[in-house]
Amino acid sequence: MKKNTLLAIVAYAGFLLAPAMTAPVVAAPDADREWPTAWFEIFKMAPGRHEAFMREVAKGDEVSKAGGQPPIQLFIHQNGADWDVLMFKPVTGVKPTPEQKAAMEAKSKELNMPSGPAYFVNFRKNIIAHTDTETLGPVSAEEWLARLDKWRKEHPGAEQ
Repeated sequence: MKKNTLLAIVAYAGFLLAPAMTAPVVAAPDADREWPTAWFEIFKMAPGRHEAFMREVAKGDEVSKAGGQPPIQLFIHQNGADWDVLMFKPVTGVKPTPEQKAAMEAKSKELNMPSGPAYFVNFRKNIIAHTDTETLGPVSAEEWLARLDKWRKEHPGAEQ
C-alpha cells in the first residue's frame, strides 16, 4: 500500500479510535500503570463548509467500518468558544490487520477519496483553522497526584 494512501485513510478514518469516553477513569490511584493518552483536534470551519466537512468525515467513517474500526468521535460546538468541531481520538495502540487495511483501502478507492497531497488540498477547503494536542487521560486527580507523590519519593531533594 502506498504511504500516502495509508496517511489519507488514517486522517479520514481515524482507525486508531476506540469508542469515545467509554474508558473508565481508574477509581483507585495506580502510580505504576501506563497512562492512557488521546488526541484532540479542534476545527474552525470555512464559511459554508460545515456540511462538506461532515460529509468527508462520514466517508472516512465508511472506510473505518469497512475495516472493522469505530467511527470518528465528534463533538459539535453549540455555545461559547470559537470553534466548530472537536474530534476525540483515544490512542489505543491497536493497528488494523493487513486484511482490515486492504478493506479500508478498497473502500477509500470505491469512494474516490483523494490521497497524498490531494487529500490535504481537498481537506483544507473545509476549514480555516485546525489545531491538535496530545493529552494524558482520562485520569482522575487522585491518580495524577499519586504519580506526582511517587515521583517525589523517588527524587528526594529535587525541585518540588
